[in-house]
Amino acid sequence: MMNDLIRDWTFVPSRASCYFRRQRIKDLLFHLRPAPPTQIMRAATPATEWILYFMFLPGGTLAPSHRFTLPRLAASGMKLLIVCATPQPSDIPADVRDHADALIWKALPGFDFSAYAAGLWHLATASPGAHVLVLNDSVLGPFTELKPFMARARWDLTGFTASRNDENHIQSYAFILRNVTRWRLLTISTVLPKWLSFHRFGEIVRSQETRFARVAAHHMSVGAFWFAPDDANKDPTLFTPGELLDDGYPFIKRSAVGKFRHVLPPAIVSDLEERLTAYSHPAIE
Repeated sequence: MMNDLIRDWTFVPSRASCYFRRQRIKDLLFHLRPAPPTQIMRAATPATEWILYFMFLPGGTLAPSHRFTLPRLAASGMKLLIVCATPQPSDIPADVRDHADALIWKALPGFDFSAYAAGLWHLATASPGAHVLVLNDSVLGPFTELKPFMARARWDLTGFTASRNDENHIQSYAFILRNVTRWRLLTISTVLPKWLSFHRFGEIVRSQETRFARVAAHHMSVGAFWFAPDDANKDPTLFTPGELLDDGYPFIKRSAVGKFRHVLPPAIVSDLEERLTAYSHPAIE
């Protein structure tokens, strides 16, 4: 155990509150929408390992943090599939096209799970059996090599971090899914549906992110590299980021130095900003 973080934790299900479960029923009955349009711009080819990176670019422009991340993902030793959300396919920046081994355009609605579904279902057809590291642009980095995490992942579904918030769950900003096939995706299709999606953040947290590990655990092994067992640590990427980074964690959550910086202890924010400077990361826009 590392302070209040547990390393290499095997998922144990817990029970969400009655209120939370009722809200999920409402989500599933009333709030599912058709999945946003997608277009395969460059098809994937068979490979053993892929990174699936979701980028949300409503203005069709890259932030400096994207320019830091893209070459590092492209140089990871794994193939790179980018799912890029822009208003139109023509709005995808040239730098995104240049770094991608495979590229899917996605319309703006639907948040990250609709992008994950589009990318994973494509890989299940184009590169069946691949091991896939999935992440989105809510994280800065990576600041360490990602490929060793593929070898370290001992479960079929591995989260980078996991939390007890609402119920035991892996956090969905980054995870590894091994042996991606259409059959495997069918077993988790209530969380990653091919043709449907939620379009509001609360629905995605309630009915996708916090259910993901529990649904998957019926069909595969599930765990996380780091787990916060303390109810007070609702998000280890926000409340114990220094401990994670000291233990080899490869990311910093953008929100820790962005929209949540004013609700976190100043010492945490200052430490993360100093680390970003040491990593030669550009200033957060």
